Amino acid sequence: METKTAALEAILRQTAPLLIAYSGGVDSACLLAFAHRVLGNQVAGVIADSPSLPRQGLADALALAKQIGASVEVIRTGEMENPDYASNPLNRCYFCKAELFDCMNQLAKARGFAAVAYGENADDPTHLRPGSLAAKEHSVLAPLRQAGLTKAEVRALSRQLGLPTADNPSSPCLSSRIPFGTPVTAEALGMVERAEALVRGFGFRVLRVRHIVEKEGPRARIQVAPEEMANLPPVQEQLTAGLLAIGYRAVEVDPNGYRSA
Repeated sequence: METKTAALEAILRQTAPLLIAYSGGVDSACLLAFAHRVLGNQVAGVIADSPSLPRQGLADALALAKQIGASVEVIRTGEMENPDYASNPLNRCYFCKAELFDCMNQLAKARGFAAVAYGENADDPTHLRPGSLAAKEHSVLAPLRQAGLTKAEVRALSRQLGLPTADNPSSPCLSSRIPFGTPVTAEALGMVERAEALVRGFGFRVLRVRHIVEKEGPRARIQVAPEEMANLPPVQEQLTAGLLAIGYRAVEVDPNGYRSA
């Protein structure tokens, strides 16, 4: 671990001043916090804001950046206007990341940053991640991966840095709740955001609400972590009523629960 963090520090010093793609998730928060400790005001974060980012997620990310002490800028990205993204293909994430990295490279050039980086770690399978291809095409660095830090080590480093994200579950964008091939719309994303906020309000920590579009109207499928499944039956009637009020035609619970990949 000491060898890897020393390598990470060396990588960051060699690439400063550095602009980091920041979402407030485990990896990007760790990278921003460590980079801020090493580089001070020679590092800044960028948050991509679009309908696929929950408002609470944006607020939490900004609050964490303030806690870290790092400068963070929110930029509006336009992937929703790109038919290649909105049609929701299997490589949807590529178009999102390509839009983000294009915006960041322009910002870096305008502001005098030497490089752009993001929070991919050594456990992320690059051949299965369309975002990795976008990063390569846009010359975006992955310092955590370069230093050989695994997800478990990123969490351990986050604890050392005092980050509240150290044990957070993964939280991909809201578009991931819509099945591939079903168009991504602002209306659908808004429903998913309200639905997950409702479920979270009942105390569930690891969850997804899948947005399944059918001829009769959208159907919601609730998934919670297997260890939280026992908490569903007592509140299922209330959850169903709340989701119907949001606009779902029907509500079902996935009996297998949610398991991260």
